[in-house]
Amino acid sequence: MAARFPAFLLLALLLFRPLSAPAQPANRPVPGHVRVELVTSMGSITVALDTRRAPRTSANFLAYVDDGRLDGTSFYRAARRKADPKLGYIQGGIRTNLRRALPPIPLEPTDATGIRHLDATISMARQDRPDSATGNFILTVGPTPYMDASGDYRGYAAFGRVVAGMDVVKRILALPSGGGEGQMKGQMILKPVTLIRAKRLDGTPRPSGRPKAWLLWEK
Repeated sequence: MAARFPAFLLLALLLFRPLSAPAQPANRPVPGHVRVELVTSMGSITVALDTRRAPRTSANFLAYVDDGRLDGTSFYRAARRKADPKLGYIQGGIRTNLRRALPPIPLEPTDATGIRHLDATISMARQDRPDSATGNFILTVGPTPYMDASGDYRGYAAFGRVVAGMDVVKRILALPSGGGEGQMKGQMILKPVTLIRAKRLDGTPRPSGRPKAWLLWEK
């Protein structure tokens, strides 16, 4: 007769299991998601955007991709946790380059979408007001529940997850950093990682049709 697994041990495993989203295939499309490959100078990262639950945020990110607004930008921030430097998040995108920016979008909070900030989440960076996200984003290493909406705190807009290239994300997180001010103090990557190209892997590109002012200045 097989030995029974102690109930208290089973409960402990359920309570303390790692917080992570269900795995998704990286090599084929999934209904309700659009994959985007981020080709960087350290390797490729593939993200799957949840267009069903976070349609507005996903459409904004895809507009940056389809316009080429992320091509030639960088991953410039590595926010490591003091208690465990292997965890945290990296941030990339257009930084403060308004020539690449599209108009800010309304926040889709996690309590509306149901997409929480778990391990390998893609989320929009923003300023200190909720409806201010443009073309900067983060990729998490480990769960970051403090970015989820809670009560009056609106949090950040998670809108998909990394489905390939987490090894690249972790290597970027580990890069030497310093400088910065305020919340970013000590977190600016000393040699930013070039985001060579962002390309849509599923569906038909839908460029925004807005002027590409940066092309006139960055030749």
